[in-house]
Amino acid sequence: MIHIYHGDGKGKTTCGMGLCLRAAGAGKKVLIFQFMKDGRSSERAALGQVKGITLMEGPEKVRFTGAMSPRERDAFAAYCREQLQVIKKRVATEAFDLVFLDEVLYAVSKQLIPETQLIDMLRALPPSVEWVLTGRDPGGDLREMADYISEIRKEKHPYDKGIKARIGIEY
Repeated sequence: MIHIYHGDGKGKTTCGMGLCLRAAGAGKKVLIFQFMKDGRSSERAALGQVKGITLMEGPEKVRFTGAMSPRERDAFAAYCREQLQVIKKRVATEAFDLVFLDEVLYAVSKQLIPETQLIDMLRALPPSVEWVLTGRDPGGDLREMADYISEIRKEKHPYDKGIKARIGIEY
């Protein structure tokens, strides 16, 4: 099945990571890749110690796409598309039960990854794989494919008051 957690609210990654932890607790084999985040997210330290969870290394440094030069954006888009191919190969050969693609919807909405590439991968791999996709603005075709869609909407956030992200809470 395909799960989509999307929206402008805090908690999409937290929700996906919680499902990964639940799956691992049930003895399932989990693969996690974070498209728009470097390896500094605090949950990685804990989840990396959990039997059954495989954390792929992400990009060394990530900037908001709006802050990237055209050259940086092109290079990062190529990196994202390449990582999707790596994930596809791993899922085809390593028998994962659940694959969490954190911020993949953001990468698609910002045209770093063609939506068709993601959809083709989802269709090509074994139907027994559970997929968790997070980010913003999922396209209509992804919405149609999804079995679960949860929107996480921001009503209030400390960032609106100028409070920066805090380690252990936002990352």
